[in-house]
Order: sequence, then structure tokens, then C-alpha cells
Amino acid sequence: MVNAEIGVIGGSGFYSFLEDVTEVQVDTPYGKPSDSLFLGELGGRRVAFLPRHGRGHHLPPHRINYRANLWALRSVGARQVLGPCAVGGLRAEYGPGTLLVPDQLVDRTKARAQTFYDGETPVNGKLPNVVHPTFADPYCPEGRKVALAAARGREWEPVDGGTLVVVEGPRFSTRAESRWHAANGWSVVGMTGHPEAVLARELGLCYTSLTLVTDLDAGAETGEGVSHEEVLRVFGANVGRLRAVLFDAVAALPASETRDCLCAHALDGVDIGIELPA
Repeated sequence: MVNAEIGVIGGSGFYSFLEDVTEVQVDTPYGKPSDSLFLGELGGRRVAFLPRHGRGHHLPPHRINYRANLWALRSVGARQVLGPCAVGGLRAEYGPGTLLVPDQLVDRTKARAQTFYDGETPVNGKLPNVVHPTFADPYCPEGRKVALAAARGREWEPVDGGTLVVVEGPRFSTRAESRWHAANGWSVVGMTGHPEAVLARELGLCYTSLTLVTDLDAGAETGEGVSHEEVLRVFGANVGRLRAVLFDAVAALPASETRDCLCAHALDGVDIGIELPA
């Protein structure tokens, strides 16, 4: 079932303005994804949108079925994925409204399934082999270039590069944790950017993260700390701009069949033991 070439993992604000949207339910060997996929055309490209937390935002970060989400996107033909997410800034200069396109990732999650190649989950009756994917550079270099150019085209000067540290959630960081993250030189902190990136790599997909800073994290300021209401307010104030950047990026991504980046070749010569969705 090939219906899209690009996947976007985000909220309803990213697909509700499209016309002629087709809702598709996809079953995977790893269970059901967060929600249906919403397929439509954008800038001449076929796109599959997936609400990361479900359309009612009922899934907390640690309960998202990340494996099913990425498998479902590949199942409908997506080979490039954009993953916008809300984050906290770990430096004073990365205040609310900052758009940062990270080039590095630190995993501080605790209880998430992080691989398709666990040697125990069957796919069409076959068990996957144990695979050790290369992950030194977790994001697609071509996707990052496109995202940065799209933001600049919208008069939004993005931060080019930085480290996204992903925590388990759903709670926000303590001040001590936040200061430790900042002391390590990391840039922003979020709850959903991992294991999306590594799972995409394991499927040979290009994955690009766009992080929108909604607050200064607890240790980076002296107020009462981060609140859920503040995050929603700032994200809501910037979602229109972020949506425009995403739409421009979708139109500018290279054709999937021309990909020649590290992501496209991640599985070259590797015996994974199972068949991936065509």
C-alpha cells in the first residue's frame, strides 16, 4: 500500500488544513500506531501525517508506540520523515519561540522499546536478527539542510545544530537535572525525539527533527519552573509559523528515489532477517 513518500509526525495542527485528506488505519507487527495516518498532497508531494500523541493527545510520551508509528509510515511508502516537537531551552539564548534543528541526540529515556531488531518479535513468521545500526550522526544531513532553508525562507532564523536530550517524562526536569543537562553542553530537552530517530534509521528512513523551544527549562531560569500551560501557550502562538516551515520543507525535500545520504544506505549489506515494508 504505497500512498505517500514523506511522513510528518506531529499534531492535528499539521494536517487539519489540508484538503482531500484520506484517513488510513495501519496494523503493524508491533501493534497499533498512535492513530490513523492522514494522507494528502502538499506542494505536489504525497504526505502521511501521524498524530504522535493521538488526535486527542491522550498518549503520554512514554506510552507512545514508536515502533508501530515508524513501521506504519514506511508501510504507506514514506521514506523521509519530519519530526517536529516541543522542547525546553537549556541556554538563556534559546528562549521561547526559538527554532533549533539539532544535529545530535542524547538518550535519557528508561523504558522504551528502541529497536526492531530485538531477536524476539516475529515479522510475518520470521524473527529479526540482532543488528547494531550506525548512529553517530542521528539525523539526515539532507533533511536538516532543507529544514533550515525553509525556516530562513519564513524569516525565522533557526539555530543550526545542537544536542537534543530526550528524557522519559511525563514530568518536567528538576532544576538539578536541567543544570546538569546544560553543564554537559546540551542545547534543548524534550520527551519525544527518541527513539523516533533510531527507529527511522533502522528502517532506512531519513529523519529530521525540528525543535520548537516553548520555555526555558527549570535550571535555566529562576522562576517557578516549567508549566504545562506555558508550553501549550507558546506552542500555540508559534504553531502557524512552524506549520508553514514544515509545509515548505515537505515541498523541498529531494525525491525519495534520489536519496544518497547515510540514512538511505543504513542497511546496505546488513542481514536483518526480516522483510521490511516495500
